[in-house]
Amino acid sequence: MSIKDWPADDRPREKLLERGAASLTDAELLAIFLRVGVVGLSAVGLARELLQRFGSMAGVVAAPREDFCAVHGMGEAKYVQLQAAVELTRRALASAMTERPVLDTPDLVKDYLRLSLAHERVEVFVALWLDAQHKLIETQTLFRGTLTQTSVYPREVLRAALAKNAAAVILAHNHPSGGTVPSQADRSLTRTLKDALALIDVSVLDHCIVGRGESNSAVRSMAMMGEM
Repeated sequence: MSIKDWPADDRPREKLLERGAASLTDAELLAIFLRVGVVGLSAVGLARELLQRFGSMAGVVAAPREDFCAVHGMGEAKYVQLQAAVELTRRALASAMTERPVLDTPDLVKDYLRLSLAHERVEVFVALWLDAQHKLIETQTLFRGTLTQTSVYPREVLRAALAKNAAAVILAHNHPSGGTVPSQADRSLTRTLKDALALIDVSVLDHCIVGRGESNSAVRSMAMMGEM
């Protein structure tokens, strides 16, 4: 049975219009994006297959181009559309952070960082430079590394902070392996950068670690361990 033959209350588009997007499952939301299924599978069925293959919605979004296009019914056009939708969302979140203090919307920051970093296959270290009102000035990728590590140079971080005339910063990097528990090296780096940036009156508000679809705070982890 195709989706058009389902009861109206069960059709994803009608359900969204009636109850709002938040009422839809991941498969239903993805089905609206896909629009049509393939022979033997409705759009919802195809969406479920994608979610099962890649593990989650985050996995679908971060899927490598060749893996995504290898799924029957997918292709470069769908891949391009999906990546464009993700980038539109990321830019909307970035725009929102320029309009209000980031500390007022911590979940927005987490969502933005997950969209920005979760798909990366190597470690990437970024800084969200903030003004005196803690509104976003710019997101800057400072260093790129390997699958397991990246080299971060405090002098370059300080130079970038001065160039952006920043008053505060949220640091972030990803763990391509998926884990978000800060390592000893992460905690040591956080302390070093916090102390160095304090010399030029730039506050480190957080150091976020992004994994596959989740994030963690090195700063909060250190505070809980009595290290800060």
